[in-house]
Amino acid sequence: MQLKNAIVPLLILLGAALGAQSIPTPNTLTPAEKAAGWRLLFDGTSMKGWHGLGFKDVPPGLWVVEDGAIRHLIGGKGPVQADGQPLTGMDLITDGRWLNFELSWEWKVAETGNSGLKYNVDEELSGQMRPVHAAKGWEYQMLDDIKAEDNKLATHRSGALYDMFPAPDTKKLNPAGQWNRSRIVRNGNHGEHWLNGEKVVEYDLGTALFDAAFAKSKYYTYPAWFPVRRASQIVLQDHDGGVWFRDIKLREIK
Repeated sequence: MQLKNAIVPLLILLGAALGAQSIPTPNTLTPAEKAAGWRLLFDGTSMKGWHGLGFKDVPPGLWVVEDGAIRHLIGGKGPVQADGQPLTGMDLITDGRWLNFELSWEWKVAETGNSGLKYNVDEELSGQMRPVHAAKGWEYQMLDDIKAEDNKLATHRSGALYDMFPAPDTKKLNPAGQWNRSRIVRNGNHGEHWLNGEKVVEYDLGTALFDAAFAKSKYYTYPAWFPVRRASQIVLQDHDGGVWFRDIKLREIK
């Protein structure tokens, strides 16, 4: 009995140690990921590879690197456009751009938080529309689905292709303050949104289903260049709440 009582705690400690080893460290790549062509878009310590949309660098006061994450600071309430995005401020955008890719990242929002990750974005074209420092592209929605003001429509909740295709109500979403893992696959006309290991949205450009969703969305009145598939910059959205991003990595699909 004494031997059994001694072995059980050791097995628990061993299991915990092995479990800790199996959890990847954020903002790093495993040898397998490197071999598969993944690259980090955020090094965990700096804004290298990013700038404010419409700026040469990242002006201070809105985005910071903190505890291994890019954090959007919560500011005072200012003027906003119809969807709640500020008329002033700036989205954070990558220096590089990619046509076909798989993108993976972790994120969390503060209570009532609202943000998103945008793609199919061209910085110069985005600057032709107001607000000039906000990206115009497809948006993977990130929201406090419970308490955020913009939770009334299913197409505005987490995982959705914003204002077009909702994620299912059965999705696995961790609450405000906890990390979620998301993934976007964009290959030709095909797109996918993943949330915590499950595919929650799938679409194909040029299909009747996509065209119908687009016609009902706020994007229908945008310029003709908006829905055209292009080499994309990746954008972290400036919205009205606290949000954190980390472990942002991308693999080009050849």
